[in-house]
Amino acid sequence: MDFVYPQANLIAGVDEVGRGPLVGAVVTAAVILNPAKPITGLTDSKKLTEKRREALYLEIKEKALCWSLGRAEPEEIDQLNILHATMLAMQRAVAGLVITPDYVLIDGNRCPALAMPAQAVVKGDSLVAEISAASILAKVTRDREMAELDKQLPDYGFAKHKGYPTALHLEKLALLGATEHHRKSFAPVKRALGLE
Repeated sequence: MDFVYPQANLIAGVDEVGRGPLVGAVVTAAVILNPAKPITGLTDSKKLTEKRREALYLEIKEKALCWSLGRAEPEEIDQLNILHATMLAMQRAVAGLVITPDYVLIDGNRCPALAMPAQAVVKGDSLVAEISAASILAKVTRDREMAELDKQLPDYGFAKHKGYPTALHLEKLALLGATEHHRKSFAPVKRALGLE
């Protein structure tokens, strides 16, 4: 299915990474691309190799008219729930753009409250270049944060599983307990903390 762009001059694409993990922030990005500086190969960040994502990450930052990152920390996720925390992080990404977009396209099936018209696009990270660019910025940013956390807490394997509830992560959680970076409202973390 081809996506039909709305009639607008400055379109920002927004995507998030990190709704499913048990640890760390949910990271969002907003990107307004420059039509005069096209970027080849934009697609859903999950379909790209790490090397290709890293290369595109640098190209997007260099060529986009503007870009911005937003986030919601584990405490905010625990307080608000993951959906509301994601919407807040998306609002922060859009608010951080130095150029105000006329229209915002958001990956998924719902939009946060924004000051300009917005539309949710299911599978937007594969259909809309601006959303693809946002998904790449968000994913590379979050993956790097997990690699940093892995250096601080090497026993948990964060560089491998990126905080997602893999068998390895659940095993380490049961063995070592939860860290301050874990989302305490998520069931496996609650269990590890004895809160269930």
